[in-house]
Order: sequence, then C-alpha cells, then structure tokens
Amino acid sequence: MLVTGGTGYLGAAIVRALAARGHQVVCFSRHATASQLPAGVIPADGDVRDRTSLEGAARGVDAICHTAALVSIWRRDRGEFDAVNVGGLEHVLSILRTQRLSRVVYTSSFLALPPAGSASPIEGNDYQRTKVIADRIARRAIEDGLPITALYPGVVYGPGTQTEGNLVGRLVSDHRARRLPGLLGPERIWSFAYVDDVAAAHAEAAERTDVTGRYELGGENAPQIRPFEIARDRLGLALPRRIPPALARIAGALEETRARVTGRPPLLTRGTVDILTRDWPLGHARASAELGYRVTPLDVGIERLLATFQP
Repeated sequence: MLVTGGTGYLGAAIVRALAARGHQVVCFSRHATASQLPAGVIPADGDVRDRTSLEGAARGVDAICHTAALVSIWRRDRGEFDAVNVGGLEHVLSILRTQRLSRVVYTSSFLALPPAGSASPIEGNDYQRTKVIADRIARRAIEDGLPITALYPGVVYGPGTQTEGNLVGRLVSDHRARRLPGLLGPERIWSFAYVDDVAAAHAEAAERTDVTGRYELGGENAPQIRPFEIARDRLGLALPRRIPPALARIAGALEETRARVTGRPPLLTRGTVDILTRDWPLGHARASAELGYRVTPLDVGIERLLATFQP
C-alpha cells in the first residue's frame, strides 16, 4: 500500500498501523528517504503535484491512502493550496483509474463539512477552501462508483511531533512554555480524535473492499478549553486567557497586511478567526459499526500527550 504524506503527523501513524498489520508499505513524501521509518517500509521521495513521481511510487501497489495535504493558514501564492490539496487528489484518482487499484482511502477534514448550525461548508482560509473543493471531487467519484473511502477526522491529537498536524499538542506545549497568548473561542466545540484511533480506521478502510463512501471519524466532542483543564489538573497549569473575537479580527487584519508586505506568514488571519469561533462536532457511529473505529477518551489521550513532555 502507498501512503502519500507518509511522514506527516497522521500519515506516519497510518504507515505504522499498516506495517504492524503486515502490509508492505510505500511511504511517499518529499523527504521520505531522509526520515526514520518502521522496518520494512519503502521510502519514495516525491511530491503529489508531480503526477509522474506519484505514478512511479504507486506502481505495483494495490491501494493508496492519500493523506498528503498543505496544512497552513497562509501562503503568499494561494495556488499552492490548489496544487497540493486539489491537484494531488486528482492525480491519485487518475492513477486509481489507470492502474486499476483496488481502492483509495482519502483523508479529508472536518473543515470540509459544514459547522454546527450551517447547511453549507465555509471557506475561512485557503486550506479550508481547497479541502471543500477536493471533498466535492471525492464525492462525485464515489457517486460514479469508484472504490473510494473518504474519511473525515476531527482535530487529530496525541503524543509526537507538535506541528500543524498535531495542533492540540503544539498548543498545550506552547501554553506550558508560556508562549501561548490565549485561546480564541475556548467554549467552542471541537471533536478531539486520538491519532492512533484515526490511523487504525485508515488501515481498516484500506483493507476492506466491501466498504466505500464517507465516514466521520469524530472523537470526544468537547470545548476547546478542555485539554487545558486536564493539563491544569495534572500539571498545575493555569488556564489560558480568553482572546475576544473582535480583538482577534483586528489582529488578523493587521497580520494579513504585514504578511503581504513582508512575505512572512501571519500569526493569525480573519479566516482563522471565523473557523475558531464556530462549533465543529462530529459523529462516528457509522465508522464504529463498519470500520471498528474506537474513540479514546479525551482525558486518557491528553494524559498520554502530557506524559511525553520533559519534566
């Protein structure tokens, strides 16, 4: 099986899960050969924007787990999001057709779905905009009868690297180091999905030829502040301050202007404010029934995360 984005936070967990189940795994990413991979995993350097390199890595595999994405709040060239998040999926689907793969498992995002109280998705930033476009492409392919399973994880978290892919881990770590200025929308609902639970669902979907369609991989639906409450109780940390949305929107506008002038990424955008001031609950009933998806309680998952912090 081929895993695109296999060195990212979730992608690496999927590679581990598939390897543990005895699969021959090809890990495709821009720096796969320079990464530490599980024994037996085949590294393949490449970029999902390059169909030729992707096609070469997929030669001989029976399925693709497509997790590669550009996860960021801003790029000077907005087209980078389209090339990676939309074009990458289009390349994978083209290879599915030409190489007659048994299936594709596509990692979408809860941000491609409508927030609570809305009938339509929003497009707060270019990441979200392009994930919404890619989701429409995936849905049409499913309706056309292609063997595709689209998965919609909640806010993926857990031990490991504190990157954009592990936002909760990074935020809690920053708060512990007193680098976090505060939280925007701490009362808003997130669906906290433990990384190993999400990876196991991907591995199961990749193995199953009798399931296709769309599956929400929600975790525990809780206020954004909840991980910090757990950290307070376990480590004695004070809770983060609350950032007023009106102030955040002003700061976002100023940061966007600075980014356009300097070329350096903004710390905040107005689109991010729009996302963080909405509720994003998710379910998991179908995934639990058909993919054996299990939800790690949030307090257990956060305790595992905290246990990895240096004293």
